[in-house]
Amino acid sequence: MSKTVTLRVDDATYETFARAAAAERRSLSNMIETAALQHIRDSEFVDDAEMAEIMGNADLVRRLKRGSEAARKRKGRFVPSV
Repeated sequence: MSKTVTLRVDDATYETFARAAAAERRSLSNMIETAALQHIRDSEFVDDAEMAEIMGNADLVRRLKRGSEAARKRKGRFVPSV
């Protein structure tokens, strides 16, 4: 079931959202929801350039593999996030 969220924005921000929604023939609500979800997806996952940089770092890849194997074997120590 969908939820209602109230959002306060200044007039300039509202106009920016409204113009973007109209340009894509979307409702304002759909425009904001879609933009927010896309931002979250973009920040959670690496893009192709970032992945290439990661895979190009042999030491990092080796340490990631070692850590993954240790986690699979439940070895090592857990460091809780703050």
